[in-house]
Amino acid sequence: MSLTQDPALSMPPEAPHRSFTDADAAVAYLQELYKTAAGFLVAAFGDIAKGQGGARRYRAFYPEIRLVTTRFDKVDSRLSFGHVSEPGTYTTTVTRPDLFGHYLRQQLGLLIQNHGVAVSIGPSDTPIPLHFAMAGQGEVTLPENGDLDLSLRDLFDVPDLATTNDDIVNGERVRNADGSVPLALFSAQRIDYSLARLAHYTATAPEHFQNYVLFTNYQFYIDEFEAFARAQLRDPRSDYTSFVGPGNAVITDPEAALPALPRQPQMPTYHLKRPHGEGITLVNIGVGPSNAKTATDHIAVLRPHAWMMVGHCAGLRNSQALGDFVLAHAYLRQDNVLDADLPVWVPIPALAEIQIALQDAVAQVTELTGYALKQIMRTGTVATIDDRNWELRDQSGPVARLSMSRAIALDMESATIAANGFRFRVPYGTLLCVSDKPLHGELKLPGMASSFYKTQVGRHLRIGIRAMELLRDMPLERIHSRKLRSFNETAFL
Repeated sequence: MSLTQDPALSMPPEAPHRSFTDADAAVAYLQELYKTAAGFLVAAFGDIAKGQGGARRYRAFYPEIRLVTTRFDKVDSRLSFGHVSEPGTYTTTVTRPDLFGHYLRQQLGLLIQNHGVAVSIGPSDTPIPLHFAMAGQGEVTLPENGDLDLSLRDLFDVPDLATTNDDIVNGERVRNADGSVPLALFSAQRIDYSLARLAHYTATAPEHFQNYVLFTNYQFYIDEFEAFARAQLRDPRSDYTSFVGPGNAVITDPEAALPALPRQPQMPTYHLKRPHGEGITLVNIGVGPSNAKTATDHIAVLRPHAWMMVGHCAGLRNSQALGDFVLAHAYLRQDNVLDADLPVWVPIPALAEIQIALQDAVAQVTELTGYALKQIMRTGTVATIDDRNWELRDQSGPVARLSMSRAIALDMESATIAANGFRFRVPYGTLLCVSDKPLHGELKLPGMASSFYKTQVGRHLRIGIRAMELLRDMPLERIHSRKLRSFNETAFL
């Protein structure tokens, strides 16, 4: 007996698989399928909550994209995405096609163009967990445990951590269960999991996130970002359209106040928006590699075009001064949080496009060149550790390693963000600001930072924003270069 004939199982009407050679039409059908499936689950739960549901199980499926090609197509070898490398069947499940509409149109359009074949859109065999279907319905939420006289898992599919993982990203899954090859880096359940986590940690909805993401570890940067955003909203020449803060507070009036939340999220996040997500997001991840990994693990599913760390660091050279900049061109990874996913023997290369954008941004904002620019900015290795009080340990070991690596700065987040950028194929970079020099008697204590250093926070943030604007002006194929792609890579960016 088929699923559709099982009287104990209720599902929406069966939808056909359809072929498309037009990306807009394909995405429209994805949106229709997902809306129907998620709406069915939400309506079923509403009936259950009212005591109107029967003794049956409710199930709906994610839509999927399927590409079948039978030949080795000759495509532009300079492109790192938008094509498959060999004949075969390629599939991926899709969630929230409303949120990812622009991205999906880009990726499907390239596949259709590069291979000259249709893509097939239809229901997959992966059930949508009720929790994730509800998460896309605005203010609709599930009740707490114990609020209903029933177990949700007896009636609905729930998140399955056994199939919600990073196997594709980490190169451990080269085939799906049906023998097809993954078309994208993330399955629908993995994306839904991260969308829910993002809303929890940042107190902003995923749809507000922009394609260019800055990370910081200091509240001063948030204050400067808000001031910059308000100035942009006042400027009639600016193409930024709105500013969003925690709690999904959206302002278009530069004088409007952002409402204060009764409780701050773990990672307060702010968004300066432009059409198609081409604005800038700033995330205050706080201190530590665990937070850096958590933030990037979840933001990665949104497929940003670049992310950068613009935070504080310890300067390790006596020639450095408080407020000097450090442009990382290598990383000493002692953060320990990604070792199981990305072994420390894997090199994390500097990306030329990001490095040039950051260097040009420093020059433009400071209006310095040549030796004067070199006086305030060093390029070198950044060490990232997981012990905030490393200064209290026996100095012979840590200092010897730092010296051997030729490190010029030390922090607790940058290498984690860069390593996860490498792992998730998101272009990454780091520009830090020296806030203390513990090896030279200048500890991070009240009163130690000079007025010069305090003024650097504003300049530092403007440099990060300017670098993102320079990257935004580059073609996507140049930013998403082949350096971040492996031998057998997914077609989707």
